[in-house]
Amino acid sequence: MSKDNNDIDSAIIQDIRNGNNTSIDHIYRLYYPPIEKMILNNQGSREEAQDIFQETVMVLYDKVTNTNFELSSKLQTFLYAISYRLWLKQLTRGTSKYKVERIDEQHEDALAADEAAEEHEAMEANFANMEVALDGLGEPCKTILYDFYISNKSMTDICEKFGYTNTDNAKTQKYKCLQRLKKIFFKK
Repeated sequence: MSKDNNDIDSAIIQDIRNGNNTSIDHIYRLYYPPIEKMILNNQGSREEAQDIFQETVMVLYDKVTNTNFELSSKLQTFLYAISYRLWLKQLTRGTSKYKVERIDEQHEDALAADEAAEEHEAMEANFANMEVALDGLGEPCKTILYDFYISNKSMTDICEKFGYTNTDNAKTQKYKCLQRLKKIFFKK
């Protein structure tokens, strides 16, 4: 993504957060034409394209104002992927006056980018939950698990660090710590 596009996208997102409605005009002016073209090329009408794009902008607005949304692709790609999914859903539900034949395949990368962004957000949420669970675990479990799984220390090193009589005792303690971590993590 070029720096200029990145700056424009960031400014639009920030304007939405700040309640500046002129950013919505920019979104329509900059990003509506390719979405309208995609819908028109796939059995849609101009009216349906306008409806889908309006829903897409509402999705963006909700994400920006109600979550810790961080744009991980170009804004155009994000909007296109949302519109693509909404249009595909409308076609498959049969609420369009047309039946599903095919959706333009040249924009599969936009859909893949959206799916990757969703997977990334889910993974980040899991990491945050794991960090909270680790903090709730307390010592020495937190350090034992960190040393073994993150720092790749051997059981011998952990045994020496914590003063266990042998590595089997250290392994038993690590297992108990892991079980406690699972209980805390999956309780959330």
